[in-house]
Amino acid sequence: MTDVSTATGAAGADAAIERYRTELTGYCYRMLGSSFEAEDAVQDTMIRAWRSRDKFEGRSSLRSWLYRIATNVCLDMLSAGNKRARPVDLTASTPLAQAALTPRPDHTWLEPMPDARVLPDVSDPAERAVAKESVRLAFMAALQELPPKQRVVLILREVLAWKASEVAELLDTTVASVNSALQRARATLSERARERPGEVSDPLDEEQQKLLERYVAAFEGYDMAALTALLHEDAIMTMPPFDLWLRGPGDMAGFMTTIGAACANSRLLPVEINGLPGFAHYKPDPENGGYTPWAVQALEISEGRITGMHCFLDSLEMMPALRWFPLFGLPAHLDEDGKPDEVQQGE
Repeated sequence: MTDVSTATGAAGADAAIERYRTELTGYCYRMLGSSFEAEDAVQDTMIRAWRSRDKFEGRSSLRSWLYRIATNVCLDMLSAGNKRARPVDLTASTPLAQAALTPRPDHTWLEPMPDARVLPDVSDPAERAVAKESVRLAFMAALQELPPKQRVVLILREVLAWKASEVAELLDTTVASVNSALQRARATLSERARERPGEVSDPLDEEQQKLLERYVAAFEGYDMAALTALLHEDAIMTMPPFDLWLRGPGDMAGFMTTIGAACANSRLLPVEINGLPGFAHYKPDPENGGYTPWAVQALEISEGRITGMHCFLDSLEMMPALRWFPLFGLPAHLDEDGKPDEVQQGE
């Protein structure tokens, strides 16, 4: 294995470290629950590794050494005790008649992440499936319930398939301690297993693909009868940064035709988000024409129906700058035909 001690010159050392960026971002994202904090943590890891590259003695692999640095960075960032969550983790569902849009600070929320930034290219379908499962929103939310070191152990052992001895060495502890932490972490996650499991195939099977095609047609046409026919009876809709969440097709459709009525005639572009199918949602732009960013959606599917619509709002109507659309590499505006254009918001 190439490591810093054998890389040729500064450029070679930099390349040897850089090749681990995507998987380290995935690790830090699972640890922190924040896409931007994860990227900050990886950048800090890379800088620390670069500065101390001459001290790397090769007793462990470069990968293990980088994970040790990344773990320490994440544990330091988690020392404040902030625990990110979804709206469903914080409040009860709200009946439509009582719906109110109450925002909470950004640091409250579990954040979305493009698959390409956290899931390395792997050829093994089983390995790829485990990786996708491990960044899905329900699993990510469950991870946030674990104490930081249990989180480390569970991710390294269950997601990345490290040996207990390797994790013990990274954490400077014993194998018995690692096994005990893993047992406690598994117990905590099993308590959350009541949530409806996702059944998203990789790649999407024909039935799921057709379900998404019908969803796009119903959403863009704002056809509530067609949309509710695609929703599971226990489907939920969330809208961070608002803590409101709705349960059931009736309340979801009712919200979309009342408080959310401005989203009629929107456009959707497909995205791969948190191991799930999703869409970038652009709503009509009355000022500039065309369509303006509104939200990035992640859809959960089970039993041939949509069980979750998680809409991460991202609009210049609510904030000074877009966050999720740039992260996903999405255009900042669509023209009347739904194609990317150069119109600047607010001009």
